[in-house]
Amino acid sequence: MLLEHFAQYISEHKKQLVEKILNERTRQITVVLEDIYQSQNASAAVRTCECMGIQDVHIIENSTTYEVNKYVLKGSYKWENLIRYKQSAVNNTEVCFKQLKDQGYTLYATDPKDENMSVYEIDPCANKVAFIFGNELEGLSAYALTHADHRVKIPMYGFTESLNISASVAICLSSALVKLKQSENQYSLSAEEKEHLRLLWYRKMVKRPDILEKEFLRLNP
Repeated sequence: MLLEHFAQYISEHKKQLVEKILNERTRQITVVLEDIYQSQNASAAVRTCECMGIQDVHIIENSTTYEVNKYVLKGSYKWENLIRYKQSAVNNTEVCFKQLKDQGYTLYATDPKDENMSVYEIDPCANKVAFIFGNELEGLSAYALTHADHRVKIPMYGFTESLNISASVAICLSSALVKLKQSENQYSLSAEEKEHLRLLWYRKMVKRPDILEKEFLRLNP
């Protein structure tokens, strides 16, 4: 088995760390970033998601191409699934929303207007949750605001009316994850999902995985 072949070259400490992190990973909550034009902001949001155990981040690129900022990411993107929507002549927000709805997610568009529900009212145990964040100046597109299931705000009590995107992501995720972790139900990945990620992560932990895989295939034709 290829997984066992890679495992020979990974320390027990790292293998235990992989198992610990796999057990904390979830797809019950996900994050969508729509046309974030500053790479450091988008990358900081991705890093926040990885730190908090969110496996999938959806990146919509209608007008702005996402550029990986490795200095900000600190390697976090290697452990994430970055799902990018960047077809030309297509409303990529619509494509992303359809995919998420097909997967059973309830879509929460972040928008600071007073009349919107508070992020703290969301129950991530009742339905899968997708938090949707817009760009730094204009926020979410009209399509995103119109077609999301709900609009949600982060309550604020100072003069300043907005937060950095990565800070907003952290607050939304923290609020939802606390409820998720307190639930008696399990929202971790399936055994099949863990096995798939375990192999992907092992490949990234070893040197020259392509050479090791060729060796495995030669010994196991």
